[in-house]
Amino acid sequence: MKGLPTSTLVTPTYNWPQALELLLLSITKQTVLPDEVIVADDGSTEETTKLIEEFQKNFPVPLHHVRHEDIGNRKPMIMNKAIAKAKGDYIIEIDGDIIMHKNFVEDHLKFAKKGHYLFGSRSSIQKSILNDIFKNKTTSFHFFSKGITKRARTIHFPFYMNFMKSVEKRSSKLRGCNMSFWKSDFIKVNGFNESLVGWGIDDSELIQRFHNIGLHGRRLKFCGLVFHIYHKEQPKNHIHINQEIEDRTVREKITFIDKGVNQYL
Repeated sequence: MKGLPTSTLVTPTYNWPQALELLLLSITKQTVLPDEVIVADDGSTEETTKLIEEFQKNFPVPLHHVRHEDIGNRKPMIMNKAIAKAKGDYIIEIDGDIIMHKNFVEDHLKFAKKGHYLFGSRSSIQKSILNDIFKNKTTSFHFFSKGITKRARTIHFPFYMNFMKSVEKRSSKLRGCNMSFWKSDFIKVNGFNESLVGWGIDDSELIQRFHNIGLHGRRLKFCGLVFHIYHKEQPKNHIHINQEIEDRTVREKITFIDKGVNQYL
């Protein structure tokens, strides 16, 4: 669409090719495609590589695979490596267990605005229908779909965004599985904090630094819809350490971290 920024959609992944397959299929059905897609692979096995190579043969936009060796959960590191290679001015970030509504990319790009980042919510796909969606390669869901929770979040009504105001403080509703930002802002705060290890906090700590440099957030309500595929919760062994790092970012109004994306630019 005319007037939209160039964009790169980035998703992390780790050893769940079945979910990644549905994610990539949902990209091919977007009303507006990103200019490129980067899979940020935190050390998956050959099965994931083969899946991406198969998609690359007929994918509608350039599909890149950025991978490093498996040294444990190092999502901030692999996301920095991936976004460093991004050619788009605007970054759309999802998680590797997400299926996108067909208007997802269009919604993020349509509401992109300088000085702001966007964040959306998610509906949940229940465990009871996983076998069916993987077997049938299901990528389309709606209010009446079987096995969906938080059904109000399946309603697509972007006109409602006319009533959504910017927020000056980080929202408790922030989800890293559904957000977008300008690459220039990402570089300005030096990207994801690689001092964070294991599950959790990496997205919210980044967003806190966005606020510390004066950016505002805007929630995507009734648009930018995604569907989260059920999985067991990841171990939270390091969450207390990560929380201390984020608390310091808030307390000291930190804007630029030492171990970040500048290592790969």
